[in-house]
Order: sequence, then C-alpha cells, then structure tokens
Amino acid sequence: MNKPDRLVYLDHAATTPVHPAVVESMLPYFAEQFGNPSSIYSIARSSRQALDRAREVVADALGAKPEEVVFTSGGSESDNLAIKGVALSSRTKGNHIITSPIEHHAVGHTCEWLKKQGFEITEVPSIVDGVVNPDDVARAIKEQTVLVTIMHANNEVGVIEPIAEIGKIAQACNVPFHTDAVQSTGSMAIDVEQLGVDMLSLSAHKFYGPKGVGALYLRKRTQVASLIHGGGQERNRRAGTENVAGIVGLATALRLAMEHQRSESARLTALRDKLIDGVLNSIPASYLTGHPTTRLPNNASFCFEAIEGESILLSLDMMGVAASSGSACTSASLEPSHVLLALGLPHEIAHGSLRLTLGTSTTESDIAYVLSVLPGIIGKLRALSPLSVGTTAIR
Repeated sequence: MNKPDRLVYLDHAATTPVHPAVVESMLPYFAEQFGNPSSIYSIARSSRQALDRAREVVADALGAKPEEVVFTSGGSESDNLAIKGVALSSRTKGNHIITSPIEHHAVGHTCEWLKKQGFEITEVPSIVDGVVNPDDVARAIKEQTVLVTIMHANNEVGVIEPIAEIGKIAQACNVPFHTDAVQSTGSMAIDVEQLGVDMLSLSAHKFYGPKGVGALYLRKRTQVASLIHGGGQERNRRAGTENVAGIVGLATALRLAMEHQRSESARLTALRDKLIDGVLNSIPASYLTGHPTTRLPNNASFCFEAIEGESILLSLDMMGVAASSGSACTSASLEPSHVLLALGLPHEIAHGSLRLTLGTSTTESDIAYVLSVLPGIIGKLRALSPLSVGTTAIR
C-alpha cells in the first residue's frame, strides 16, 4: 500500500505532540540536574526548586494556591485520587456519589468500583445534547451525598458542561465537587474559584506536554485518602519520587497554552465551524453529536447512518488523515460509545461515529483536504453496506 503524500492529524483529543520548548525545558532534568528532590545536597535542591516553580505555574494558571496542586501520573490517577480519595475518607458521613452517564471511563469505572464497595451512585438523568442539567444535580443531592463529579468538557463530543452553576449548588449543600478537566485544560480559561470546584483533574499530554504526568487541584481542607502509600511526597497525598522532568514539562506546556489560549481558541473555532458546516452540507444522513455551539473550540464529532466508524478511520488513514471514532481509550472496542448512547442515539447510528479534533498544526488547507476526501469515503462505504440510509431516526 502506498504511503499517503501528507499527514493531517485530527486526533488532538487523544494526544498532542510535545512542544519543542517543552522538550527543551525538560532535558536538563534527565541528566545534569537529575537529583532526587527529597534529598538535601545541591543537585537535589535544584530539582526541588524546579518542582516548586512548576507548582506555582500550575497554580497560577488555575487561580489556585501552590499548596493545592498535587502532581500525579496523569488524568486517570488524578480522577481516581479525587473520587476514591473523597469517598474513602467520607465513609462515616455518607456513601452517595452523583455523576453523569457521559463521563470518561477514568471517572465512570472508578464510580463502578466504588459501587461494588457499597457506595450508591446516581447518574443525573437529564442529558440534552450532552449538557447536564444543574437542576437534576440539585434534585439528586441528599443527606448521604459525599461527592459530585461532573466533567468540565466531554472528551468525545466536546460539550462544555455548566460547571459554575453546578459548583454553586454543591457549595450551597456543602458537598465536595470534582470536575475532570483533562480535555478542557489548555483550550479554555480555567479559574477554580469561578467554577466553584474543590478538585480538578488535568493531564499534560492533552496540551502539548509529555505523557505520564498530570495534576490534581485539591482545595485546601478537602479531605482525601491517599491511594499510593510510601514516602511523604506531595504533602503526604501521593507517595513516590516525583517525575521532575515530566512536571517541568507539564508546567511549561500549560504556561504556553494559556499564553495563546484566546487567539488559538478563536482560530480553531473558525476552522471547526468550517469543518462542521462542510461535513453536514456535503454528506447526507450525517449528524453533529453534542451541543452545536457549547463545545470545545477544536472538537467536531459526527455520526453517519449505515456505516461503521472503524471503516471510516481505516479509509481516512489510507488518505493520510488521523482521526478517531470516539475516546482513544476505547478505540479497540466493538461496542458503541457509552457517551453517544447516553445522548439517545440508537446503536446502529452510534456505531458510525467520527471524532475530528483540531490543534496548533491544523490549517485551512487541512480542513479543505478532509472535506475533499470524506464525502467520497462515506459514499463508497455506504455502497458496500447492507444497511440503507435514512431509515433510522436519530431522535
């Protein structure tokens, strides 16, 4: 098979390339400044200072205090620490947790695990275009509620949730509130005070930082049980020698992302809308998934009737386009997306999903190229499909 002449990378929601300046900032901490930040000699103190500076950068980006930033191995660990940590430290207060059916598996599977440990999990029922209704959260809170966890923006359909409204409800009821902001950090301005959250998870590789490092904002006085025991690192909240190089890279990437957030958001929104309009106007029986406007600036997600998402991805790959059919964590699954099913899509349509997520390297030429090849791909695949188009209502 001939290699395509170009690569159009439209899977930035799965991961992003590491920014050259981020790589440069990390390099000294692999060799010259390799010291363990818990030791007391000079090269160790250099590592400690780098760790402290990184914590200040992350805190400043989130509107938090440095002592409220806990470094982790990524978004999944941050979610687990927040949810399990609060739940396990609150057994004497209650056993009820509120979440939504469209959460990332790092949240959903964690809640399922807690259910097996005797916790009661409520998924708020009202989802319209992927937007959680704050009133449903308010109605679900009861005396035994120890945690609300609702994601800031969805990783599959890009919908931005009304976190500030939910935060006010949680604060009024004195219930700890966590949000998974892995997909939104770097793409949106984030202020933990304005959002009213007690915990917020993020991951460096979603905003041009290294894989394997993340952070959890943990509001002062929020009680969490540690999941990893050992040394006293991260103020006794996360044992283990810190990944200094990775943490420095995370902080550099976050600083760069926030410096360019406004201009890049506007640029990507314009490209995203051009892509959405082009797909919907050129491909019959195609549907935008998620809210049409209250969505991340780089996310365009679709479903196509009478076709399989995997076939679309393989055909796009042959044309040099890298994309996804949903969450990268479940791309090998034959089951339709739990997010799309929660939005009310029937199985046969949910199977035909395509997620195109833009990034700093995306150009107008890239969008034009995708719009030139995608309609033909869909047409050819439908010609081979035993299913007929237009027989299944999306709502």
